[in-house]
Formats: sequence, C-alpha cells, structure tokens
Amino acid sequence: MNPIIALLKENNISDAQICELFETMTQNPLAAMATISQLGLPQEQLQLLMGQVMQNPALIKEAVDELGLDFSKVEAAKAQLQK
Repeated sequence: MNPIIALLKENNISDAQICELFETMTQNPLAAMATISQLGLPQEQLQLLMGQVMQNPALIKEAVDELGLDFSKVEAAKAQLQK
C-alpha cells in the first residue's frame, strides 16, 4: 500500500475523503494542502505526510493509480489552460 494512503487510513480517514484529497491534489496542489490540514491529523503525522510528499512527489502518482482514479481529462484541461 502507498505510504500516504496507509498513513491516512491509520488516522481513520475514510476512503471517500482519501479519494477527494487526491482529486484535489492533482487538480490544485495548494488547495490540497488546505484540505490536508482540515483532516485533523496529529501534528507529527501531518509533518510526516508533508515530508513524504516533498521528498518523493511520485508517491502522489502512485496513490492516484492505486486508488484507480483517472485524471487524464484534468491533465488535458491543464494543457489547454497553459496554451
């Protein structure tokens, strides 16, 4: 299991909240930081989570894949906005 997902599950974050978090994370990483802070994680767990994301951003992609989420449409929309 992805370490980010495992950490969230250990802190009783629901699957629905986890999916919502990763959807937000892939669409708007800054908004995701606000969402993460609202989950009520203990400070040490929050720091661990942020450290994992900062040190290994590929964990986000792995978690998205593990959750079975498809963000190809989001990526296409981002590409259109950048043109």
